[in-house]
Amino acid sequence: MTLGLINPHPVVHAKKERVARTEDLHTDDAIDPLDVDIKDPEHPYSLEQLSVLSEESITVDDKLGRILITFTPTIQHCSMATVIGLCLRVKLKHCFPPHYKVDIKVSPGSHANEDSVNKQLNDKERVAAALENPNLRQLVEECLYSSEHEL
Repeated sequence: MTLGLINPHPVVHAKKERVARTEDLHTDDAIDPLDVDIKDPEHPYSLEQLSVLSEESITVDDKLGRILITFTPTIQHCSMATVIGLCLRVKLKHCFPPHYKVDIKVSPGSHANEDSVNKQLNDKERVAAALENPNLRQLVEECLYSSEHEL
């Protein structure tokens, strides 16, 4: 972990009230990915509260089996962007059948290393290697686990 906060004073927003989705999800007991909170790796807030992620930035096409998530880091040089992307990928892996194609990207112009981050987040070998790192895997799990119990 870092010694100091990368963004010590993020803008925190209220969580939006969720509107229940009426269309049939993937199974009767499926988790709605639009109703899943993920804790920021650096702050005790959800990605939604920090406006990193919103319902509008998640597109699910069940007919084509594709998911596109675009997220916006709180600062342009955010070193946690890849961790956030890994959290999203791991969460979606549990929400959708394995045949879904998942694309995760930072919003255009929102990160100083946009192309590099996007390439890392959508390269299967890089993602697998990152998740083999026990420290990184623990950080991802903390973001996912704590979001289920604290936020």
